Amino acid sequence: MSRLTILSTITLLLAAPAFASGSHEGGHGDEMAVGKPGDTSHIDRTVEVTMTETDDGQMLYAPRDVSFTKGETVKFVITNAGEQEHEFVLDTPEKNQEHKVLMEEFPEMEHADPNAIRLAPGASGEVIWTFANAGTFEYACLILGHYESGMFSPVVVN
Repeated sequence: MSRLTILSTITLLLAAPAFASGSHEGGHGDEMAVGKPGDTSHIDRTVEVTMTETDDGQMLYAPRDVSFTKGETVKFVITNAGEQEHEFVLDTPEKNQEHKVLMEEFPEMEHADPNAIRLAPGASGEVIWTFANAGTFEYACLILGHYESGMFSPVVVN
């Protein structure tokens, strides 16, 4: 991402009232490369995802390396079993890297996007998602230092 793109993005974030209050809501349209928000009445599968950290500093998701079928609607039931706050952001690796740069600039940014959830220790939540496109995606924690500590997982859609 170029410096101009980063500066433009930061300027837009600071100018928008929703973002100025620390929220990241409305940042995505209805459909993204990874798909779109799912319809709760058409869930094909439920996947339980656990977020945690280890004593040696690794931060992990379980399961890792998940795969789905194009058109499948998945209910992710996400639990933070760790002692730190974590998030689940479902997107392309490239978009997650762009988002990670913003998180480094605005570490307290909150998410109100349908493809993301931030959870306190012991909390649980859901993301319901329809994988509208084939490809390789990921879910990741973009809190400062978490991605680098291993908190990302490949998602393959056939």
